[in-house]
Amino acid sequence: MSTPYPFTAIVGQDDLRLGLLLNAVSPAVGGVLVRGEKGTAKSTAVRALAALMPEVAVVPGCRFSCDPASPDPACPDGPHAEAAGVARAARTVELPVGASEDRLVGALDIERALSEGVKAFEPGLLADAHRGILYVDEVNLLHDHLVDLLLDAAAMGASYVEREGVSVRHAARFLLVGTMNPEEGELRPQLLDRFGLTVEVSASRDTDERVEVVRRRLAYDDDPEGFAARWAEEENALRERIAGARALLPRVVLGDGVLRQIAATCAAFEVDGMRADIVMARTATALAAWAGREEVTADDVRQAALLALPHRRRRNPFDAPGLDEDKLDQTLDEAGPQENSDGDDDPDPGPDGGGDGGGGGGVPPQADGEDRTPPQPPQGQGSEGDSPSPAPEGAPENAPGRPAGGEQQPVAAAEPFRTKMLSVPGLGEGAAGRRSRARTEHGRTTGARRPEGALTKLHLAATVQAAAPHQHARGRSGRGLVVRRDDLRQATREGREGNLVLFVVDASGSMAARQRMSAVKGAVLSLLLDAYQRRDKVGLVTFRGKEAEVALPPTSSVDAAAARLESLPTGGRTPLAAGLLKAHDVLRVERLRDPSRRPLLVVVTDGRATGGPEPVALAGRAARLHRAEGTASVVVDCESGYVRLGLAGELARELGGTAVTLDELRADSIAGLVKDVTAAGRAA
Repeated sequence: MSTPYPFTAIVGQDDLRLGLLLNAVSPAVGGVLVRGEKGTAKSTAVRALAALMPEVAVVPGCRFSCDPASPDPACPDGPHAEAAGVARAARTVELPVGASEDRLVGALDIERALSEGVKAFEPGLLADAHRGILYVDEVNLLHDHLVDLLLDAAAMGASYVEREGVSVRHAARFLLVGTMNPEEGELRPQLLDRFGLTVEVSASRDTDERVEVVRRRLAYDDDPEGFAARWAEEENALRERIAGARALLPRVVLGDGVLRQIAATCAAFEVDGMRADIVMARTATALAAWAGREEVTADDVRQAALLALPHRRRRNPFDAPGLDEDKLDQTLDEAGPQENSDGDDDPDPGPDGGGDGGGGGGVPPQADGEDRTPPQPPQGQGSEGDSPSPAPEGAPENAPGRPAGGEQQPVAAAEPFRTKMLSVPGLGEGAAGRRSRARTEHGRTTGARRPEGALTKLHLAATVQAAAPHQHARGRSGRGLVVRRDDLRQATREGREGNLVLFVVDASGSMAARQRMSAVKGAVLSLLLDAYQRRDKVGLVTFRGKEAEVALPPTSSVDAAAARLESLPTGGRTPLAAGLLKAHDVLRVERLRDPSRRPLLVVVTDGRATGGPEPVALAGRAARLHRAEGTASVVVDCESGYVRLGLAGELARELGGTAVTLDELRADSIAGLVKDVTAAGRAA
């Protein structure tokens, strides 16, 4: 077994270390989600924590790690007779992104069921992680149904399995740690809420600190054992401190004053439900125990809020997690007198937060207090007040008030709305999602078939039915069923897949009127929200002036697409053909990279084509390329006014798709919208 990197040797990342240590002290905090860019020691810190966890006593031979002092009465391997326990190190179980549901929660032991005729449960990773650490790297890439199962087990402390005739419940209490890179896509807000704490990590910009990171990493790579030995004393001291804090935790007092501060803080920040209050209370208690105190203070409440509330402030997928610390200090100040009347001798941090730990996520009490406040995103970018008014339509490109080249400043998007559902026709086999019908590993069972290659999902009834007529000829004599390879049947299941939604947005001068472009951006933003909820990949192609460009290559980060859309300038001619050809190139490459993910082309335009020789004819030929390859498409018609040319509808016919107006795109509009976008070949 390789030697893990010492936890105490990690340079900086105070928020990350504190969040992990608080969960080690009190697993009831509910785990921690670590968000940050690649290469910021997220995985290193989580794996290093395992070496600091106290040993656990387990019942010998129990596959579910029951505590001999209080064994689980419902343990599938029980009941357990009184016996001395066996001490072992706490496990760290890693859940791979591609894991199946069977691997996570366990399943019927098919081999014993068929050979011995008995129902036997084969435990999954949740059972292995009981009383240890369950680590999910890239949790944002994990299938949603697995995240749901995982977080339900973490919240209830037990895993319930009801499937294939098996009904099992076993204890599953573990320290849940997830890491993710927001650039690769976000977790849904309701799933974010299920993590107790969240911390944001980023690479240090301090030269000396970066030098020390490299120096230590090179030393570890050259001699892992020797490097770990040099940090053994610090590791032992930290391990003892964790054990001492765990022992102190039951004696920590959470007074009515600080409890009122917790409630006032959660109410002031308008978090949904009561989970935030409970998590803050547990976190503040763990902070007090970690500091060696038996009473929770206002500083503990403030620190707990910085760790437990930022991710619960997200109201939609494009909101950046964060917390207004001035508002936090004001709320704690207003609720402070009730606490001070309890005799709390710790001063309130005041409006300036005490001058330490202003890093937006909490600095450990023993840290040096270095300010690591993350940069705040610019406010009001692209807003009406920040952009100069565009020149009147039809004004020459060099007219006063119009920037050179006919480009106008970006305008803000209109308020997003709930859109009608667009889906790709037919039955796909892409990644699990929520858009189009597909054969998936998860979903409702629709039938059975002979397996092609390795068997992944056994259809038990169909297998037994296929084997039953041959039992006499095969000489069956015992309880077990005599099954041959030819009898096995693969379950076919139908669910929903995520698609590649490629937006082709007209940013030319014909779309540049402020109100129209604002409405167009609002519509695209609404479709991006829909793509986020349906777990799609998205890409963004824009065209204006003389050419088209890929503003965002296909990615799972819908946030990135929304950011590019917000800063999108407009103006110039309308090279519609260039936009369609650029989209064709993008889809061609994506078919090679991910052939199972079906594309949906969404063209947002008024249908006009200008610039170059025969622009309309060229756009028609480019559209027919998509139709020939069977690309499902929809044209969002942005034409406005009493006189309409219907050019977007003509483009949709060339694409073999459907045209909808901005009003028809709304889910609450009276006009109907077909759910299945017509693909090439079906229009006729």
